[in-house]
Amino acid sequence: MDRGIAARAALKAGVLGVFIGMIPLLGIVLTGALAVYFYRRESRFVLPTAPGSRIGGAAGVVAFAINAVLLTIRIFIFHAQQEYIDFLTRFAHTAGLNAADPDFQAGIHALLTPAGLAITFFFGMVISLVLASVGGALASLFMRPGGPRM
Repeated sequence: MDRGIAARAALKAGVLGVFIGMIPLLGIVLTGALAVYFYRRESRFVLPTAPGSRIGGAAGVVAFAINAVLLTIRIFIFHAQQEYIDFLTRFAHTAGLNAADPDFQAGIHALLTPAGLAITFFFGMVISLVLASVGGALASLFMRPGGPRM
């Protein structure tokens, strides 16, 4: 595996993954698959599943990092904390939770502390890494000549 080509493929897919990630969950999986596609297109080499998973995971981390920076800038520099709280409250209503509960409101406000953001970003990064790795592994499996062997 050529690390230079892999890094470029992961960066390209990660940047595009910011936009693809608007599709919940599936977008992150597609980001990992796109990284494997970019690698194969540039190197003309079919990746085994494990390296495909690593490249996909790297693309997922890149996409998450860009999203995290953009969200942090929006919340803190543009003082959009109340918009973020309103979004989380609407999401809770959609999910069927009681957003008027004082414990729920305290939890939302705790998310905007540095520790709350760090925990949120950590779990978001792990989820992005796992889902993009799955996408990379599946793409390398299905891009083999002759299709997947099961």
